[in-house]
Amino acid sequence: MSRNAQAAAGESLSDEILRFSDVSMRYGRGPEVLSNVSLSLPRGSFHFITGVSGAGKSSLLKLIYLAARPSSGAFRLFGDDVATMSARDLPMARRKIGVVFQDLLLLDHLSAFDNTALPLRIAGHKAADYRSDVAELLTWVGLGTRMNALPPTLAGGEKQRLAIARAVVNRPEILLADEPTGNVDHEMALRIYRLFVEMNRLGTTVIIATHDQDLVARSGRPVLHLEKGRLKPLPPQGPVT
Repeated sequence: MSRNAQAAAGESLSDEILRFSDVSMRYGRGPEVLSNVSLSLPRGSFHFITGVSGAGKSSLLKLIYLAARPSSGAFRLFGDDVATMSARDLPMARRKIGVVFQDLLLLDHLSAFDNTALPLRIAGHKAADYRSDVAELLTWVGLGTRMNALPPTLAGGEKQRLAIARAVVNRPEILLADEPTGNVDHEMALRIYRLFVEMNRLGTTVIIATHDQDLVARSGRPVLHLEKGRLKPLPPQGPVT
């Protein structure tokens, strides 16, 4: 390989945040939920993952946030081969990924502030060092007056925005969201989407799994469509709003 070709290859890898090469996945001895998925996403990109229930959207997200391993194929994340990551490397990689889970997984006994700050506490940061940053983040997502509220007292849209705040408090390189607008009305769905857009503008790679075809169409973002575990890239669905 020529020097120019080597430089081009290195630049390509540095711009790539993840790559699946013929990845398949199954749970135990069950059927494949993902089949021969090949995918490369550049840093700072924004993609939707669509497909009917059971198509494999959540399973694909699990692979990305390292909650599961492929049954076959190769997966590179942040330039590293996931198969060769040590037990020590995995937690470090996970800290670069923020996740908004479908069932939110908020802790009902902790305030909105403490739910948001939890990843920082787990990482060993002192409260004095992050207090103002967490307060600013909650204000940014529209929860500045609800910092002391417990999750059971929050409305559905407020809970979703709290889950987003917790997912981004570590300034992740990748932000994943599994049906983040599934339980809110159209106006709140657009508001939540705009939060993801702002994170993307700051350089975060955003990947959203959703059934919300209206939101996908309005966004104009690239779509990765799953059908029975197989990935089919689709063109942007419409103008950005």
